[in-house]
Amino acid sequence: MQAVTKEITIARRPVVSTPAKRKGPRINQDIVAENVLLIDQNGEKQGVMPLHSALEAAAEAGLDLVEVAPGSDTPVCKILDYGKLRFQAQKKRSEAKKKQKSADLKEIKMRPNIDVHDYQVKIRAMKRFFEQGDKVKVTIRFRGREMAHQDRGRALLERVREDFADTAKVEFEPKVEGRQMMMVMAPR
Repeated sequence: MQAVTKEITIARRPVVSTPAKRKGPRINQDIVAENVLLIDQNGEKQGVMPLHSALEAAAEAGLDLVEVAPGSDTPVCKILDYGKLRFQAQKKRSEAKKKQKSADLKEIKMRPNIDVHDYQVKIRAMKRFFEQGDKVKVTIRFRGREMAHQDRGRALLERVREDFADTAKVEFEPKVEGRQMMMVMAPR
C-alpha cells in the first residue's frame, strides 16, 4: 500500500500597501483642487485659474507648482523650485537648533574655611559658567564640628552674592540640607 500525500494550500489575504504619507506641501500632480489662486515665480498674483493651466505655467517656467495655502476652496499655489524651498527650510531648522542653548546647572563646592586663593579660583570658574549662560549651584559642605559654625557658611554665600551682584541673580536663597548649605545663581 502506498501513502497518499495531499498538498494543502492556505488562502491568504492579499497585502494592500497604504500609500506613504507625504511630508510638506503638495506639489505638481499631487494637488487635488480644480481651481487654484496662482502666484508666479516673481511673486505676482495671477488670479484664480484651472489647475491644468497653472501646471502648464509652472512647466513653462521650468519650476514646480507648490500648494502653499491649502485651506480654502481655491488653494494658493506658487511657482517655485521645490528642492530649493526644502533646502532653505532645512537650513532654517538647523540654524534654530544651533542657537538653542539649554542652561546647564554647574556646581561649585566650597568649605566654610576656604582660603583666599582657593576662593579666587572658584570665583573665576563661576564667572566662566555665567558667561556661557549656565546656572551655578554653590554648595558649602560642613564636616565634623564645622556644623556649629553655620554662620561662616552663610557669610561665605553672602560674599559670593556680593561678588556677582552685577552679573548674576540669586534664584534660590541659601538653605541648609543635612551637612550642606546651598544657593543657586543664574546669569542676568
